[in-house]
Amino acid sequence: MEFTKMNGLGNDFIIVTGEKQLPEQVSELAIKLCNRFFGIGADGLVYILPSEKADFMMRIINSDGSEAEQCGNAIRCVAKYVYDHGLTNKTEISIETIGAGAQQVWLNVDQGKVKTVKVDMGEPILKGKEVPTTIDQDIVVNYPIEVDGRQFHFTAVSMGNPHCVIYVDDAVNFDLDTWGPKLEQHPLFPNKINVEFVTVKDSSHTDMRVWERGAGPTLACGTGACATVVSSVLNEKTDRTATVSLKGGDLLIEWNEADNHVYMTGPAEEVYQGKLL
Repeated sequence: MEFTKMNGLGNDFIIVTGEKQLPEQVSELAIKLCNRFFGIGADGLVYILPSEKADFMMRIINSDGSEAEQCGNAIRCVAKYVYDHGLTNKTEISIETIGAGAQQVWLNVDQGKVKTVKVDMGEPILKGKEVPTTIDQDIVVNYPIEVDGRQFHFTAVSMGNPHCVIYVDDAVNFDLDTWGPKLEQHPLFPNKINVEFVTVKDSSHTDMRVWERGAGPTLACGTGACATVVSSVLNEKTDRTATVSLKGGDLLIEWNEADNHVYMTGPAEEVYQGKLL
């Protein structure tokens, strides 16, 4: 099996093309290949597949074998891959995901290679049951949640996959390994959840660290950055356009008031190609 290793701000993926559909036992394969000691090493295994409703389809299998509905960093990697490898010559394409449908993507090309990618991430889902949470409210903002005797307050947002955004004094040094997995598996979240810990620097800038459902701590999360800005607008903490600083770098996020869509702009990088023996 030939593969390409790519990353979006350090959130890294094994990219595979040429298949018509996901192979059997893909969960076991993802666990094996994503292992950083006995495999290639990655946060996820990504297949670029044919689509009946878009230019391409993207399927993402997390490092624990579960499937992600959507991934903002992966979609940028896929967009760069299909252009740089000649699968398309268009600078505006659509990529289908299982969680958010077909999404429009714009490619910023310099000297024949994609440098940055802008993605229409769609409308945020805010109804509590649809995120999903067990909370039957039209919007879940600053809602109390308790784990191991410590109380947090979260805002629930789905960007095709579920997120809970929590504001803390120092996101950069927050103890992800202790609180991330406990919040991910809290009973309020029937499908588990991605957890973002956020510190607002000013009205156009936040720091964010993420515990990703199925992958643990990662260097970046595109959908999490989108959820962070949506949450920050709902909590009156930032403007509708803001930079989200992650461990791997910055993403520019805009929650457009005219169409209610969230737009994400950021880089993607190809690291190497290989063949699995």
